[in-house]
Amino acid sequence: MHMTTRAIETTATIDDDRHLRLDEPLPADHPRRVRIIVLWPEDADVNETEWLRAAARNPAFDFLRDKREDVYSVNDGQPFGDPR
Repeated sequence: MHMTTRAIETTATIDDDRHLRLDEPLPADHPRRVRIIVLWPEDADVNETEWLRAAARNPAFDFLRDKREDVYSVNDGQPFGDPR
């Protein structure tokens, strides 16, 4: 038997008793069992600067240092003018 599922995203807090307390009510029309996936940030968040530094040092991107990859100059293309 195939069960169709619906996904929503909301936020919650894990309290001192390790119970999940939702910030908003769920849009369910009657009581039922649900499956949940809980995502939380790692203890050591990496900021954008650290990500960029790691990417710059990653050998997977070494090919970008090759002068043959510099195929465009400041004179190429057309200026972009946002009409807003």
